Amino acid sequence: MPNFRDLRIVDNFYQTSSFFPMPTILISTLDDEGNTSLGSYSLCFPYYVAGKDYYAMILSCRNSSNTAQHLLKRPKCALNFLPDNKTYFKETVRLGFPGDTSKEKMAKLSLTLEDSQVNDKEQRPQIVSEAFQVFECTWVSELEDAFKDKAGNLEGYEPPYRMFNGITSKMGAHFILKIDKILMEDKYYQSIIDGVKANNFPKIPVDYGYRDNTNFWYTSSKKYKSEPIPAPKEIDISTVRYAADRIDPDIHFTDDACKRLTRVPRIFLKAALEGCAKWAREHDVIEIGSDEMDIINDKRSGEKKRK
Repeated sequence: MPNFRDLRIVDNFYQTSSFFPMPTILISTLDDEGNTSLGSYSLCFPYYVAGKDYYAMILSCRNSSNTAQHLLKRPKCALNFLPDNKTYFKETVRLGFPGDTSKEKMAKLSLTLEDSQVNDKEQRPQIVSEAFQVFECTWVSELEDAFKDKAGNLEGYEPPYRMFNGITSKMGAHFILKIDKILMEDKYYQSIIDGVKANNFPKIPVDYGYRDNTNFWYTSSKKYKSEPIPAPKEIDISTVRYAADRIDPDIHFTDDACKRLTRVPRIFLKAALEGCAKWAREHDVIEIGSDEMDIINDKRSGEKKRK
C-alpha cells in the first residue's frame, strides 16, 4: 500500500490520530443543588439495540467531568441533540470546555430549558428546548456493580477498574444509559411516521473533535443523499413454508405471508418468523396473511392509528 503511512497512535486517538465523524450532543445531569447542568459530548453511541428488554446508549468520558461526577451520584440524564446552527454549536463548544464549574457554565447559558417528560418519582434534569430530539435516560449502575463507584476523586481513580460500566481507568469512565423515552420535534416525528425524505431530514452537525490547540472542527449539514438498498436474493417459498410450519403449532402462515418472507435473507428467516409469531400471540391472531404482514412490517402502525 504505497499511499499509506503508519501514523503513531496517541491519547484521544479518535481526535489526534484519525478523522472520525461523531455526533454532538449536550448531556443534561443534576448537580448537588438539584439544578440542571449541561455538558458537551461526542463519544456517545448506541449500545443495546435489539434482543434485550430495554435499549441503551454508552457514554465514554473523563471520570472527573461534571457529567461523570453527577451521574455517579444521580443516575438520571438526558441526551439533547441540537440541529445544525452556528450559534448552537458555539454554545456547545463553550459548554464542553473543561475547567469551569457547572454553576459557572450554566450562568451564561443561551439555550432554553424545559422540564422532563418522564413521569417517575425521581427528580430528572431538564431538557433543551432547541433540540430536535432528546433521549431521556437512566444509568444502569447495577451492571458490574458500578453503583459502588463513588464521586469525588477528581485527580484520578486507582485500580481495580471495571471493564465496561462505571470507572474504567484512572481518568476514564463508561456509562451504559438505558433509554427511558425518545422525544422528537413534531415535524421530524412526522417524517419518521410518514417516511423520511431528503427535505424532511433534520440538519445535524457532525463533529471531528479537537484537532489542534485553537479550533474545534465540525461539518455543517448541506444536502442529504440516499442510495437504494440492493434487492435481496429471493429464497424458495417452500423453504419459508418448511420453517413457518415449525415456528408455532398454533399459528398458521398463509402462502401470501410466506411469499412476503422470501426476500428475507436466509440467516434472518427464523428470527423474522419468530417475530411474526410473537406479534400474533400478543394480538390473539391464529392465521397470518398478507394484511397481518402489512401491520407487522410497519413498525409505526400503532402511532399512525393515533394520528
